[in-house]
Amino acid sequence: MATNPIPRFPDGFLWGVSTSAHQIEGAASLRERSVWDAFTERPGRVKDGSTAAVACDHYHRYREDVALLADLGVDAYRFSVSWPRVNSPGGLDFYDRLVDELCAAGVRPVPTLFHWDLPVALDWLERDTASRFAAYVALVADRLGDRVGTWITLNEPAEHTLLGHALGAHAPGKALLFDALPVAHHQLLAHGLAVRALRASGATDIGIANSHAPAWPASGEPADLEAAEFYDVLLNRTFADPLLLGRYPDGVGELMPGDVDADLKVIAEPLDWYGINYYAPTRVGAPQGAEIEFGGLTLPAGLPFSVRTIEGRPVTDFGWPVVPEGLTELLTGFRARYGDRLPPVVITENGCSYDGLDDQERITYLDGHIRALHEALAAGVDVRGYFVWSLLDNFEWAEGYARRFGLVHVDFDTRTRTPKASYHWYREVLRAQGARGGSAQSS
Repeated sequence: MATNPIPRFPDGFLWGVSTSAHQIEGAASLRERSVWDAFTERPGRVKDGSTAAVACDHYHRYREDVALLADLGVDAYRFSVSWPRVNSPGGLDFYDRLVDELCAAGVRPVPTLFHWDLPVALDWLERDTASRFAAYVALVADRLGDRVGTWITLNEPAEHTLLGHALGAHAPGKALLFDALPVAHHQLLAHGLAVRALRASGATDIGIANSHAPAWPASGEPADLEAAEFYDVLLNRTFADPLLLGRYPDGVGELMPGDVDADLKVIAEPLDWYGINYYAPTRVGAPQGAEIEFGGLTLPAGLPFSVRTIEGRPVTDFGWPVVPEGLTELLTGFRARYGDRLPPVVITENGCSYDGLDDQERITYLDGHIRALHEALAAGVDVRGYFVWSLLDNFEWAEGYARRFGLVHVDFDTRTRTPKASYHWYREVLRAQGARGGSAQSS
């Protein structure tokens, strides 16, 4: 466990934690079905055969969870709004109650408007889903906008495209490989339309939560360098360039549906800040002509790259390498790539899977990444906030309940919450940093 004090961040820096609706809320019978409900009912799709029908039962225990947030001392709580719940009678009433409870506790509500739980009747392959999303966003903003100042449109459209539509490992379980690219475009279009809807409601603090990671070439050989460049374009630049530069990387726009130039004008609506979810770099090499096991996934043969092990690093219970300096590299690289087109940055997710209440490994992980974030700040990156994933142990998608990312342990038989050692450590960090204030775009 690290003992040296973490360097001081600027006044107004936003400290928080994150969750998502499908992973913690439960109360599935009180909302419309999502693609994840359908996916988890298919045998073998979730490793432990579980579902999120009850999960952490946050829907009924949200007051207890807000009390944990208040005791933790965070400035902000990033949660997600369930589109299927909003489509159901009384669904927005729950978020009214949650936002009121957060405001009463002095915790800034930061809702994410889409975190993978698409209503089961919709499909991101269809362009109309983007306009349907914008209408839903307008409805939520009209209801909550008097108390919510900071908004996130989408969470990780890259992962939702890749895992849910290209590889079939997540809901809705489609294995389309590169034919899944329209899903990426329609999500980005939905984001732009959502920004416009939020602006029309008076919102002035809007971002997105994109996942990014450095792509490390396996060697200096031309084939490995080319593969790493391809991976960087696919997982990083395809989702950042349209937002920040108003264009796709070379060769990508031609693969997208519709009037791409017109759509890019919508996609590139100005952001107040740019959210980045970071977990680890990816070591990439030339194709090896065989299936690849990577982070709990099986990547098919025939891809124009292969993913290699990062040697000499500790790994989390998920098998992910622990590389704090990758966060500094990522952020300084983004600043170099996008220059003044990069708005202030917020780390909207960073965390790790470890079991046990005395989770010293998680403390070491978070300590290292917060220090790496400070190094990026010292190097000139305009970083405004940091959110730990996650407040609670939860339903970890296709892994079920086997992976525990929470600062708070959840007994999934009784739903009893027990703060872990990392919760108490983070609380002391927040006290030392003078948390409780700021916004995503405050300096």
